[in-house]
Amino acid sequence: MNLSELHKFLFEGLPVRGMIVRLTDAWQDILARRAANTQSGPYPEPVSHLLGEMAAASVLMQGNIKFNGALVLQIMGDGPLKLAVVEVQPDFSLRATATLTGEIADDASLSHMVNVNKLGRCAITLDPLDRLPGQQPYQGVVPLFDDHHKPIEHIAEVLEHYMLQSEQLDTVLVLAADNQVAAGLLIQRLPVEGEGNLAGQDSVAREAELGRSEDYNRIAILTKSLKREELLTLDVDTILRRLFWEEPLVRFEPLAGETAPHFACRCSRERVSQMIRSLGVEEADSIIAEQGQIEVACEFCGQQYRFDPIDAAGIFTRLATDTPGSALH
Repeated sequence: MNLSELHKFLFEGLPVRGMIVRLTDAWQDILARRAANTQSGPYPEPVSHLLGEMAAASVLMQGNIKFNGALVLQIMGDGPLKLAVVEVQPDFSLRATATLTGEIADDASLSHMVNVNKLGRCAITLDPLDRLPGQQPYQGVVPLFDDHHKPIEHIAEVLEHYMLQSEQLDTVLVLAADNQVAAGLLIQRLPVEGEGNLAGQDSVAREAELGRSEDYNRIAILTKSLKREELLTLDVDTILRRLFWEEPLVRFEPLAGETAPHFACRCSRERVSQMIRSLGVEEADSIIAEQGQIEVACEFCGQQYRFDPIDAAGIFTRLATDTPGSALH
């Protein structure tokens, strides 16, 4: 099996950087866990393709901002696809899931899945690992339609719009996914001032050309020429050589092998216990009275957690012990 990999590069002397990701084993693991779920079964093809593109984009965004925390990309709306979520940690461990509330047609577009009445939203959340008490995660939200209120049908365009708003930097994203590979190519125009690879150039003059850079525009056009099939089937070296063979590329050591993007779930029995605790004693007792136990399945990895009456009572006993002045009902 080919292993996942993330490559970063610069265009030497030009205000442009790039990244390319191929999720193979990591993406196949996510799909296999979903398919093994006897209650939900595998994702419909349009959903798996969207979720795969979101996974590739999330890895690229995490690599782009170098953030010490979780990056969470969500799509939500009023269609049969209620929610799609991808989470990427600083070590590029990732997990993804989608929640369906209705049938998805084989040819369903983004609008048909989540944006039926233009209520669809894309949210990007940055949750620091070292969050201070009372500190809230940062979240940016953009609609799934453009400035003219026309629906956007590709998640890449939604994220390009988001990054232009949040970072004020022009970005091109090419994304693709099937049942074997989720891949993405990101090209971004850099701010000129303070960038080492642009040393010696006239910063003031160059800043006046931000967004209209001839170099960036040329590279953006080359990037957009990359076809979906090429992104899914060609290796990274071949893609970069075909697109940018005339450009002065400076490539960095790729994240591959042990450092590569990989599937990992952060669920645990303790986290599920906290969720049950938040339900309250009465709700927990009601579930046990009806079903004999509380059973929770992680939506990301499929792990089953079961709590019998004694386990559940222990959750609230600990709560009473940990909270001064609290009492069991």
